[in-house]
Amino acid sequence: MTALIATDLDRTMIYSRGAMELAVTESDVARAGEEDLLCVEVYDGKPLSYVTSAAEAMLRQLTASAVVVPTTTRTVAQFQRIDLPGAPWRYAITTNGGNILVDGVPDRSWRSGVDIAMADGGASLVEVGAELSRRIDDSWVRASRVADELFSYLVVDLDAMPAGFVEEWHDWCAERGWGASRQGRKIYTMPDAVCKSRAVAEVRSRLVDDGVLAQEAPVLAAGDGALDANMLSAADAAIRPRHGELETLDWQHPTLSVTGSSGIAAGEEILRWFADHVARGAGTTAVGSLL
Repeated sequence: MTALIATDLDRTMIYSRGAMELAVTESDVARAGEEDLLCVEVYDGKPLSYVTSAAEAMLRQLTASAVVVPTTTRTVAQFQRIDLPGAPWRYAITTNGGNILVDGVPDRSWRSGVDIAMADGGASLVEVGAELSRRIDDSWVRASRVADELFSYLVVDLDAMPAGFVEEWHDWCAERGWGASRQGRKIYTMPDAVCKSRAVAEVRSRLVDDGVLAQEAPVLAAGDGALDANMLSAADAAIRPRHGELETLDWQHPTLSVTGSSGIAAGEEILRWFADHVARGAGTTAVGSLL
């Protein structure tokens, strides 16, 4: 295979109806017609996430020439709800790198290593959760969840959330081996030991050892949130959409491209970017450290 493609899913590759039209430029396309949409996730009997028909075709073609590794902050169960074009996947990364799925099954050895790194890296999930509980209340927090016993996230009312909460909470976490970031209405509290780039590096190493991927094959990546930043900066080349947390932060990197479009149109543009890099061989320089 010519490249390893690590791609975030929500608001990068797949889109809810609310995220389809995150338009910021006049060149962005209007909402796709129903005939142009493919539902890739159903939850509680209702369609939840979509790709365009053009994106479906491009993703299927891409999997024929490159190793595509879905790389998401979703839990294992949440990822398994998605019927993404190009499946089945030999490897997928979930829970922000906390789990590597091999043929759909979580790899126990990888997870054991993550658990050890978390124990050695700072405060425990219980300690962080207790402090978080002291800082929040039901007037603005709509739900509080723990993801695969690795990290937590809140679903919040942004209008009612206290000003500066995310920044203050991140500062407390940073002193204890954790961090905090916001993605839409979700606020993630994440241990430093759980990170997408480390999981991508592990998958790449296995693919090289198995002879599936050449040693010189590049890593290409895409994502829209702060939790994707380490993966994007570690890749040989990366792209982010013109929306999301990284857009708000105006996050840049020497090897980063930014789409001209936003919303679901950016998903198609990201796939065209991947296809172009794969077609051109994506260069032959050595892959930098992904750690």
